[in-house]
Amino acid sequence: MDEQLLNASETPAWFNYPKDFLRVVDQGLLDFDPWIILQYEQLRVRLNGLEERYPTRSLVPFARREDNDDVACWEKDRPGVVIIHDFASPGYEDKQAEVNFWDWLRSALETTIEYDGE
Repeated sequence: MDEQLLNASETPAWFNYPKDFLRVVDQGLLDFDPWIILQYEQLRVRLNGLEERYPTRSLVPFARREDNDDVACWEKDRPGVVIIHDFASPGYEDKQAEVNFWDWLRSALETTIEYDGE
């Protein structure tokens, strides 16, 4: 399977990609160093890992930070975007939340401006 994003058979029944997110992906805006939009096999590995590490949650990841274990996700029955500190013990993984995808993107771009790559 060489699809850039998850297809309908790979996602939970409750989930559809937000059109705002698809617009950004269609424009090729995928790398906001240190945030990177997850694609292809990396996306699928992260999805499966989150399911194993946090089985009580229904998460769909879409971006990760390359300088730590933070992952931006959508979550069932929770509006907006949640940031999970992946690999934290269950119950300690929640890091922050954004009201919607655009707020997450603004935050990611602010991080990009401040990030020096070290």
